Amino acid sequence: MTERRRGAALEAALLDAAWAELTEHGYANFTMDAVVQRAGTSRPVLYRRWSDRHELVRATIIRALERDEITVPDTGSLRGDVLTLMRQVNATRIQLVTLVSVHLAGYYQETGTSPADLRRVLRGDRKDGLDALYARAAQRGEIGPTPLPDRVRSLPFDLLHHEVLMTLAPVPEDVLTEIVDTIFLPLARRASN
Repeated sequence: MTERRRGAALEAALLDAAWAELTEHGYANFTMDAVVQRAGTSRPVLYRRWSDRHELVRATIIRALERDEITVPDTGSLRGDVLTLMRQVNATRIQLVTLVSVHLAGYYQETGTSPADLRRVLRGDRKDGLDALYARAAQRGEIGPTPLPDRVRSLPFDLLHHEVLMTLAPVPEDVLTEIVDTIFLPLARRASN
């Protein structure tokens, strides 16, 4: 006889099942019933937690982000920090980036939202870890005291996402280095002075 799951264990099983459904079948074929069947539970159990598949998708993505949480590095240099952070994203978030950007097109259409809207919901009120990274770089004199414009701050990660979407694969190390050394650092130094 199998032990009955409750609380956090049951919720984890449901979200794991939802993640598997999303990654294997995409949003177009994502149903509450498929999640129920994969999790080996009942519809009322699922619907007590999430009233529709939109809520379940958001909860599933939040769990994926929390499971593979990325820490903001402190390597002692802006170059090292940005490269290390990009490597972490490259190693742990390729499937998530692809899912959120490509496979959720139907979700965005149904909800009238965009990937940027979903990102805002997922981030909530969390402080951006890049704030500390760029503040340390300014304190070390690697960039000037003027805060970087938002587009410059996010540029290396935006280019990383672009590369992922073009190849649907991890980005090679030489491309990460080129993004940081050739594009980002010269622009960041110029934009902050």
